[in-house]
Parts: sequence; C-alpha cells; structure tokens
Amino acid sequence: MPPWPDDALYRYLKAPGPMNDDARLAALVTQRLGIDWTTRHQQIEVTVQNAVVILSGRVASPEVRRVAGDLAWDVPGVFDVCNTLRPPRRRRRRG
Repeated sequence: MPPWPDDALYRYLKAPGPMNDDARLAALVTQRLGIDWTTRHQQIEVTVQNAVVILSGRVASPEVRRVAGDLAWDVPGVFDVCNTLRPPRRRRRRG
C-alpha cells in the first residue's frame, strides 16, 4: 500500500467483509506514518495480515526505521509489527 493516507482510507472504505479490520489498520498505520515528520517523506510500504503490520522499503537511517516501528505499534488493534525496513545501501569506495 502506498504511503498516502487518502489512498489507504479509500481502500479501507471499499474493502468488503472480513478484510475491513486489516484494511482499517493499514489505513491507520499509513496515516500515522504520513503525519509524523520523521517518516512522512520515506518510502514505506504498509501491509497488514491478521492484525500484524508489515513495514517494508528503504528509509534514510536506522533511527527512522525505529520510529516507524514505534508508530505502528502505537496504533490500537495492532497485534504485532514486522519491521523489515532497511537503511540505504552504503556505497563501496573504489580504490
């Protein structure tokens, strides 16, 4: 799911049946990440399966990774967070 709150909320409202809980959580986590100044400009993908939030993508630093995980945990209804966010690759020096 893209890190844009409006798109996440749209998907939640259109999702039928039992997927609503996971879609609602994904929308709330995405919204929380989009509001916070630390995570708002990062490319974080949010998926939710059975109330487990999965964060994936690349972020600017290990600190941003930690903040994103903490924000996801703060959303009511989240059972667990799988934080697979990675900091940028280090460039090898040619030499």
